[in-house]
Amino acid sequence: MYDLAPHLDAEVEPGTNLLLAGPPLTGKRKLALDLLAAGTDAGDGAIAVTTKDGADRILKDYAKRTPYDGRPVAVVDCVTRQQGVGDVRDDDRVKYASSPVDMTGIGIKLSEFLQAFYRDRDIERNRIMVHSLSTLLMYSDLQTVFRFLHVFTGRVQSVGGLGLFCIDSTAHDDQTMNTLKQLFDGIVTLSEDGEPDVRLAQ
Repeated sequence: MYDLAPHLDAEVEPGTNLLLAGPPLTGKRKLALDLLAAGTDAGDGAIAVTTKDGADRILKDYAKRTPYDGRPVAVVDCVTRQQGVGDVRDDDRVKYASSPVDMTGIGIKLSEFLQAFYRDRDIERNRIMVHSLSTLLMYSDLQTVFRFLHVFTGRVQSVGGLGLFCIDSTAHDDQTMNTLKQLFDGIVTLSEDGEPDVRLAQ
């Protein structure tokens, strides 16, 4: 079982995908990073797929939570190459997709990390964060994003991982949100005041 306390009073089975939804500045990214770091402390692998911040910023924020040197913490960076920043190359910690539109590339880079963690470190449990689905929806239509997430969540499920997917709920209409919610085992709704509301599918 994954224990989400102290942040969330809920336990979820391995292979669970959670949608973290709420308006801007309600702490979705913070919560996802906290849960990744808690997994790292428990010996899980952690992979952050970032469509908003470069890998450097993600790793800097991660280090505030728990040391990651020598530990299985990795980033799929979908931002840096799109911004045309220098000649960045993949390494053991960071792999670069060309942009948030490159969903095939994102999936491949994720698989490479999962395989490397398993092959080189014998790590079977991983926590995977995607921040943010709203950026993917800015660049691609709902059908494309849905297909990508269907494969992505299936991968998390098949490896017994914990998937954490952030979305700005105010940026999308009800139809979009309801369509995407079908893919997830639970919804964590964050608001500006109060504790996160956790609803797990029965």
